[in-house]
Amino acid sequence: MTTRDGTIGVLIPRDIPAGDIVAFAQRAETHGFDELWVVEDLGYRGGLAQAATVLAATTGIRVGVGLLPAAARNVAFTAMEIATLAQLHPGRIDIAVGHGMPPWMRGVGAWPASPLTLLTEYITVLKRLLGGELVRHEGRYVRVDGLRLDACALPAEVPAVLAGVRGPRSLAVSGDVADGTLLAEPVTPAYVRQALTHIAPSRPHRLVAYNIASVHDDPAAARAAVRPALEVVGEPDWRPHITPLPFHDELVSLRSRCDTPREFARSLPDEWVGQLAVAGTPRQARSRLADLFDAGVSSAVLAPVGSDCLASLNSLAAVL
Repeated sequence: MTTRDGTIGVLIPRDIPAGDIVAFAQRAETHGFDELWVVEDLGYRGGLAQAATVLAATTGIRVGVGLLPAAARNVAFTAMEIATLAQLHPGRIDIAVGHGMPPWMRGVGAWPASPLTLLTEYITVLKRLLGGELVRHEGRYVRVDGLRLDACALPAEVPAVLAGVRGPRSLAVSGDVADGTLLAEPVTPAYVRQALTHIAPSRPHRLVAYNIASVHDDPAAARAAVRPALEVVGEPDWRPHITPLPFHDELVSLRSRCDTPREFARSLPDEWVGQLAVAGTPRQARSRLADLFDAGVSSAVLAPVGSDCLASLNSLAAVL
C-alpha cells in the first residue's frame, strides 16, 4: 500500500526460525506490504539465498537485500547472482551494498584501508555490469579485465543498486554513484533531512529507511517491546543517527552513566523511544511514517520485534 508519498515494507528478522521464512514472506504479501527486505548479518544467513527463496515463494511483493558488504564479495560474481534474480523475477529486486559493520569485516580480514574508495569502485562497476556494458576497470580494489555479462544472462529490467551507509562522506558517495540510499535503524525525520544534505542527489534517488517497530493498542506495551532493540543506539557506530536529534547530548550522557546497554535501553524516556522507533497505536505509527515520508523517505521498512515473528508481523499490518 502507498501512504502519502512513500511505500511501506517489512524486514525479515535475522534470527527468524528457518521454517518460518516462507510463511513470513507470504503473509507479508497477503497483508499488503509493498516491500520485503532481508539482511545479511555476519553469522546469520546469506542475503541472496534468502532473497531467492522469498521471491520464488511470492508473486508480486518487491524484495530488497540490505545489505551486501562490498569487501566480502567479488563484484563480477555478485553481478551474476543479482542479474539471475532480476531475470527470474523481473522488476521485483533491489540490492543495497555497503561497508559492512567494521568489527565484522575486520573479524574476517576484509576491512579495506579505504572503505570509501572500495564502495565507489564497487557500485560503479556493479551497475555497469548489470547494465550489460563491457567493463574494464583497474581500480585500487576492484579489477575487471574486459568482462560483459552474456546477453542470455541480462535482466530485462536492471535492478536498483542502493548504498547502505551512515556517515556524511559515505552518504556523499551514495549520492554520486548509487540509485538510492538505505539508512539503518533508527531513522528519524531529523536524520533524514541531514542525510539528504550530504547525499545531495542530482537525479532521482530512493531513500529506504529501516526502523524498529511495534504496533499495539496500548502504546506503553509497544514502547516496551522495542526497548531491547534500542540497546545499541548509544554505541559509537550509531552516532550519525543520533547527532541530529535535540536530545543528543542527553542521550550520550545517559549512556555514559549506564553500566550496560540493557540498563541504557530501560532508562530511555518514553518520548525518546517514540522518536527512535515506530512504536505505538496504529494511528500513532501511521503519523510517524507520514513524518518520515514528509522528510524525504521513499520506503519505510518496519523491523518487527519479539520472539514470535509471525505474530509481530500481524500486529505491524495494522498500519496498513
